[in-house]
Amino acid sequence: MKVIKKGLAIALTAFCSAAFAQADYPNKPVRLIDPYSPGGSTSVVSLALSKKFQDITGQSMVVEYKPGAASNIGADLVAKSAPDGYTLLIAASSLAINPSLYPNMTYDPVKDLAPIAMLTRAPNVLAVHPSLPVNNVAELIEYARANPGKLNYGSSGNGATNHLAMELFKTMSNTDIQHVPFKGGGEAMAALVGGHVQVMFNPAASLVPQGQKGTMRLIAVGSTQPVKGLDLPTVDSTLPGFESSVWFGLFAPSGTPEEVITKLNGYVNQMLDDPQTKENFNKAGFETIGGPSETLAKALTGDVARWADIIKKANVKID
Repeated sequence: MKVIKKGLAIALTAFCSAAFAQADYPNKPVRLIDPYSPGGSTSVVSLALSKKFQDITGQSMVVEYKPGAASNIGADLVAKSAPDGYTLLIAASSLAINPSLYPNMTYDPVKDLAPIAMLTRAPNVLAVHPSLPVNNVAELIEYARANPGKLNYGSSGNGATNHLAMELFKTMSNTDIQHVPFKGGGEAMAALVGGHVQVMFNPAASLVPQGQKGTMRLIAVGSTQPVKGLDLPTVDSTLPGFESSVWFGLFAPSGTPEEVITKLNGYVNQMLDDPQTKENFNKAGFETIGGPSETLAKALTGDVARWADIIKKANVKID
């Protein structure tokens, strides 16, 4: 009887400790894993999130960059971390693309990651190096057709959304432009600024400042409708049916207590409801989303199926 009572006491103590830890969350710094290199669009969102998280909770959120393998390295790290809410992942919609391109992935984004909240969404923007004698999509297509295989385009990595955006562009425009993958959008942008690649798709947040400096020329947006604040035509106006946007979401390891997920979802929505934060994101070309965790869950599962079909039909393979 004493042994049973002792066992019950230990179990009750553990239960109470876990419950208290959840109620007291967060009571220590939180790691936010950004699976891309610094300087890209993802870091624009992750840095804004980390700053606002500390303002709201009083606890710091430390951004750690773990680039490589089209975000699989960072995502795998989070998927295998303790499900306690202290290691989180900021992911782009390429998370839904990877299962169709990497047959030997060590994690399942749907089963091993718990959606917290959709953060933002942004159209991919088409940019070229200033030395390229093109000012719009039609001129880029004409130049690329006249110089097959001589243009290079950068991407955040094999299978990233900006990789597939350009592959879709090439297919629809019947052009030959060579792919140069990098570990993240920041490195790809640096290559475009330096003239090592001549063309690139990337979300507006990272490209607009460079366009304003004149280090690259922005020529079109990948959405089917013009974007407020960006005086750019759509790719769709030249290539009807073209569409390429990217979403950013916050995830935790699967098994994270629902109470923690709910708290984090509330923090994200509080952040996105802040007028200044919303204005800053909008100026950078991001649409703030927020909402319940189910919004992100549906986006992930829906895109896994959508991209699987597109990749199969287009016969896209990683290099």
